[in-house]
Amino acid sequence: MKKLFTILVPMAIGILLTSTLWAQSPEKMSYQAVIRDLDENLVTNQTVGMQISILQGSSSGTAVYTETQMPTANSNGLLSIEIGNGTVVIGDIATIEWANGPYFIETETDPTGGTNYTITGTSQLLSVPFALHANEVDPNVPQGTQAGEMQYWNGAEWVTVAAGNEGDIMTFTNNTPTWVGESGVSSVENPITGKIWMDRNLGATQVATSSTDEDAYGDLYQWGRATEGHENRGSSITSTQATTAVPNGGNPWDGLFITVVTSPTDWLVPQNDNLWQGVNGVNNPCPSGYRVPTEAELDAERLSWSSNNAEGAYASPLKLSLAGCHYYSNGSLVNVGSYGYYWSSTVTGSKSRHLLFNSGSALMFSFYRAFGFAVRCIKD
Repeated sequence: MKKLFTILVPMAIGILLTSTLWAQSPEKMSYQAVIRDLDENLVTNQTVGMQISILQGSSSGTAVYTETQMPTANSNGLLSIEIGNGTVVIGDIATIEWANGPYFIETETDPTGGTNYTITGTSQLLSVPFALHANEVDPNVPQGTQAGEMQYWNGAEWVTVAAGNEGDIMTFTNNTPTWVGESGVSSVENPITGKIWMDRNLGATQVATSSTDEDAYGDLYQWGRATEGHENRGSSITSTQATTAVPNGGNPWDGLFITVVTSPTDWLVPQNDNLWQGVNGVNNPCPSGYRVPTEAELDAERLSWSSNNAEGAYASPLKLSLAGCHYYSNGSLVNVGSYGYYWSSTVTGSKSRHLLFNSGSALMFSFYRAFGFAVRCIKD
């Protein structure tokens, strides 16, 4: 008697659908099995006969698709096939209505290579292959035109994401998939200071077209925190102070803006002056190769402006906008469109330094670390 140990590996499960999968769905599922005899010895280097069925409803349900294959177990007793690539007995895998599950995979095996199937196993298909399911879930998913393009659902419609560059990493900013990496970051150089910066605020979707361009405001970070959700302008709040700077550790404050009303007015207790220090600094929120600027670097930019106010900030190569802030005590958005607040990595006592400007003036200032301010990253 032989025993069959199987591993079902559905292909292309995920939340992002590549254009190639949509345009020409592979309609296949990867399947692996290890065959052992009664004494637990591997059946190796031997052709076996297999019949694979997809059952609907239950483990004893109706077969909506059946095929046969003749794979060969390797020297480790492992055989690999693609369901959908065999000789069809009944049905058409392309017409299975995956939304009408559950579905089960039934395998029947003849270890001698024939059709006398003596080994039977059934397992539930817990995750419908996305490449197969997407066609019927939403036939309005757009087809990409370039290799590597992807689609995501923004809550109202399917949106195409352009292909990234080699080495880029996909991150999510305000629930939008974004490629991050030096090759995918647009930069701008100030010819007066000679410094290279990102061309927009962290979390912004575009370079500012005016001082009050809402799409250029970007996210608002509490000083020293990582990118993990708290920075979103619509983030929820908590009054529970963090006791560790490590993000996403299963703590009640993860992803939430932390409100504070007691001295020293920091989201973190005890305070840590060593966050955001350099490109490899703890919780550096910037893309690879970039970091939070020092007070001196931000002030040098201010001194290069044509006027020491919001007009000069926008007229500069950085096109800084009046992004406003998240207020430390209640998490409310304040001074949006009238003040710009930009963190530096520099600390002073229990506070941290930042660039502050409005229509009348601009200066470097110290404020509580529990404030949520904009961040403009500088290239290291």
